[in-house]
Amino acid sequence: MQPIVLAYIGIGLMVGLAGIGSSIGVTITGNASIGAMKKNPDAFGNYMVLSALPGTQGLYGFLGYFLLAKYLVADITMFQASAIFGAGLALGAVGLLSAIRQGQVCANGIAGIGAGYDVFGKTLILAVFPELYAIVSLAATFLIGQTLGA
Repeated sequence: MQPIVLAYIGIGLMVGLAGIGSSIGVTITGNASIGAMKKNPDAFGNYMVLSALPGTQGLYGFLGYFLLAKYLVADITMFQASAIFGAGLALGAVGLLSAIRQGQVCANGIAGIGAGYDVFGKTLILAVFPELYAIVSLAATFLIGQTLGA
């Protein structure tokens, strides 16, 4: 296998897995929002904010591509390609799982708001925890890119 192919597989995993996680996460929250609107339609703004949160992991996967794109050249070394593959796999996997789990946290908050409880702020705080790991993975991708040299 050519090193550039390995690098692009890593990029594909990074963007694809993080995007899949975000699409699942926002679907979970969107479904919860539809159910909650039946009980409390006036809180749509809160539902919308909480529904959008799991979408950020997909953006992190996409941003990771831009952080590593300058190394995707024909004469890439196997070391560089392996590093890109590893970074892509890590960010993609963490993005996938953290988006789904964040969607579950937000869906519970949406259900609580729909039931009349004032839990929007607390839900935002709790939803930050799964997000943190996606941010750490993005930071690791950045640091891996910095070690590759231009």
